[in-house]
Amino acid sequence: MSLNLEEKKAIVAEVSAQVAGAQTIIMAEYRGMEVSQMTQLRARAREAGIYFRVVKNSLVRRAVAGTPYAALADHMVGPLAYGISSDPIAAAKVLHEFSRDNEKFVIKIGAMGEKIMHLDDVKALATLPSREELISKLLGTMQAPIAKFVRTLNEVPSKFVRGLAAVRDSKN
Repeated sequence: MSLNLEEKKAIVAEVSAQVAGAQTIIMAEYRGMEVSQMTQLRARAREAGIYFRVVKNSLVRRAVAGTPYAALADHMVGPLAYGISSDPIAAAKVLHEFSRDNEKFVIKIGAMGEKIMHLDDVKALATLPSREELISKLLGTMQAPIAKFVRTLNEVPSKFVRGLAAVRDSKN
């Protein structure tokens, strides 16, 4: 089924809007996958807040033209699915996890801004902790010296009370 000009313009506008707010774009080949597998992947992507879509490569080339992701246009060959995310790690994580379970889903390339990421780069990005995990680790690290200081301050009166209790016990 071919699209008319207005439908093509609408798709280009939709993808352009997603690309404008994107931190990462991951492209993967889905040749030979079953519909049920793609439905599972779409559900996972939706849960993670990823714009995941199979679009004609020529339309995506138009959408990324003039953006930091324009370098991806040279790699848009074959049946590709696009994962576009405003979270720099989410798209890589979801698509990488799915590709480990499904050998027919192959990550081809990705981009983070103007930097092109090959398969190894996408895998490395996918293994990074999420933003929430990084923030919680940072807060834990920042909180540790304060907690230790409070425990140290609390130890002074505790030692005093234990000393008084020892003196009391020795006089009885």
